[in-house]
Amino acid sequence: MTLPKEQSEAWPELPYGQWRDTYATLHLWTQIIGKVRLSLTPWLNHSWHVALYVTARGLTTSPIASGDRVFQIDFDFIAPSLHFRTGEGLQAEIPLRPQSVADFYSAVFATLADLGIELKINEWANEVPDRIRLSEDRLHAAFDPDYARRWWKILVQADRVLKFFRSGFVGKCSPVHFFWGSFDLAATRFSGRRAPPHPGGVPNLPDDVAREAYSHEVSSAGFWPGSGPIEYPAFYSYAYPEPPGFRKANIHPEGAFYSEELREFILPYEAVRAAASPDKALVDFLQSTYEAAANAGGWDRAALECPFGEVGVPHVPSV
Repeated sequence: MTLPKEQSEAWPELPYGQWRDTYATLHLWTQIIGKVRLSLTPWLNHSWHVALYVTARGLTTSPIASGDRVFQIDFDFIAPSLHFRTGEGLQAEIPLRPQSVADFYSAVFATLADLGIELKINEWANEVPDRIRLSEDRLHAAFDPDYARRWWKILVQADRVLKFFRSGFVGKCSPVHFFWGSFDLAATRFSGRRAPPHPGGVPNLPDDVAREAYSHEVSSAGFWPGSGPIEYPAFYSYAYPEPPGFRKANIHPEGAFYSEELREFILPYEAVRAAASPDKALVDFLQSTYEAAANAGGWDRAALECPFGEVGVPHVPSV
């Protein structure tokens, strides 16, 4: 299918098989940078302190405090390079090119040392099937800057639409943020009620972390490049705990389905990319899956929801 040039550039193709190796390497690179933030940041509910954020050129840690100093690390997928900046004005840069995870690890920590920043991270990769020591991994070494840039462009669009969707909720809601463990961009709404203990069992992730992350009822959605049973990029939405009837809900748009293996709704990225209005298709998916979770779970929707935000127009609480 041929898309208009503007739509094709904003929502580029991302064939799983062609960028699989770059994806695997980039996943582990982002874990190294995310663990730098994790190692210096006080724990925040639901692991929100570990996430990265989408920028106009890539991903950022946002400012990280190290004692009374501050620094930031940014992936730039346009250059492509990794940038380090400190509050004193010091800067450094590492080019993003084909290199092993171990070499990337060494370059990152050598650069941090040059900037006077000393720290240690847990070197074991999280949420991947195999136990991988990041400082020793020479298996993953692929990097295609074109596919990395395409993936980031999709993150930009997903981030924008998820932020719009987030504006329609006044209850507790996460930022739109990128989790480097699961390699997905996510936004999570909360009912306000406690949830039953999570069973754990996430590969190479402590059960205590999973249980803290899912301490309260959620409806969560986001974008994920795929893996395992879904070997294509997709948007997803799930509820924890999953209420009775959730998986049988009528979900929009056409092409969305419930994955019994993943236990979440899936909307293939291609269905959004090829839609007459990608924004509408994605918002329809986010809204219909949220409504499925909230209705089946008995959420107090009147108290938690508000109209979607408009630029410059404050929400006026109803009396």
